[in-house]
Amino acid sequence: MKKVALIFTGGTIAMKVNSKLQGAVPSVTPSELISTLAEVTEYDNLEPYEFSKLPSPSITPEKMYELKKVVDQYLADDNFAGVVIVHGTDTLEETAFYLDVVSTHDKPVVLTGSMKNASDLGYDGLTNLVSAIKVVMEPQSRGKGVFVVMNYSINAACEVSKTHTLNLDTFKSFEFGPIGIIDDDDVIYFRKQIQRKAYKLKNKYNELTYLIKVYAGMTGEMIDYYVENGAKGIVIEALGRGNVPAVMMDSIRNARRKGVEVVIVSRCIGGRVLDSYGYIGGGKDLIKAGCILGGNLSGPKARILLMIAIENGYNHDALIDIFTM
Repeated sequence: MKKVALIFTGGTIAMKVNSKLQGAVPSVTPSELISTLAEVTEYDNLEPYEFSKLPSPSITPEKMYELKKVVDQYLADDNFAGVVIVHGTDTLEETAFYLDVVSTHDKPVVLTGSMKNASDLGYDGLTNLVSAIKVVMEPQSRGKGVFVVMNYSINAACEVSKTHTLNLDTFKSFEFGPIGIIDDDDVIYFRKQIQRKAYKLKNKYNELTYLIKVYAGMTGEMIDYYVENGAKGIVIEALGRGNVPAVMMDSIRNARRKGVEVVIVSRCIGGRVLDSYGYIGGGKDLIKAGCILGGNLSGPKARILLMIAIENGYNHDALIDIFTM
């Protein structure tokens, strides 16, 4: 039986409530999790690696970059079937998508975590960890990209988002549903990823790519600020079908004149952006100004793709192609 690498980054799965601090803090070591797992399963093929002990708000693109290098070491080893990454849930979807964008191997990479800490009733950490291991060991998991496995559901990194602050069933692919489930010992795939794109970009990124969420009455001040401070890319979570207030357009045009790439996505949960509207600030006006439409990627995912693609040397036309793959 091939081994499964368990890479621990931290998160709620490794936390307990500290009575003095009145809150959950990192408390459970990888070895303790493995020992507990050994008591309830027969897995003897697990190899732990402690990458960090960070809550997921502290996971940065730099950490994602370093994590990718560790993942690749295990994927290149023929003794391993794949990798499970234990991660906090707040930024889990961004790390998963980062790894998917720079993925170059057919072996499965699965991210998992827990919504409840180890002091809570109904702690879901061990269940999710066992499910993730099962997905890695399933031969049909090869060649499907990076997964997020939580609450018995298998979701594609390019489709999934955290949708609730508390529910165990928080990770969902709103438009398409999960690509599979874990049912007892069976890993069952329902479909292929609708949005599956083999980006295969090199593992590098820039820190000067930003995300802005549009609201009613917003002006272009934030865009001007980022442009003045050396922005290379800006993702705008626009309204509805991909529209912005008219007063933002001068700042957007200025950003494009200065070579800053601007990608438009929607702040809506589902649906893609399209140039349906011709008024000032509408989709057609944004394209005329040199913006790129980001399909149905979420704002955080579009930022991840843009920051990696720019650093990979993609020019404007190539960026249009990669966002419409």
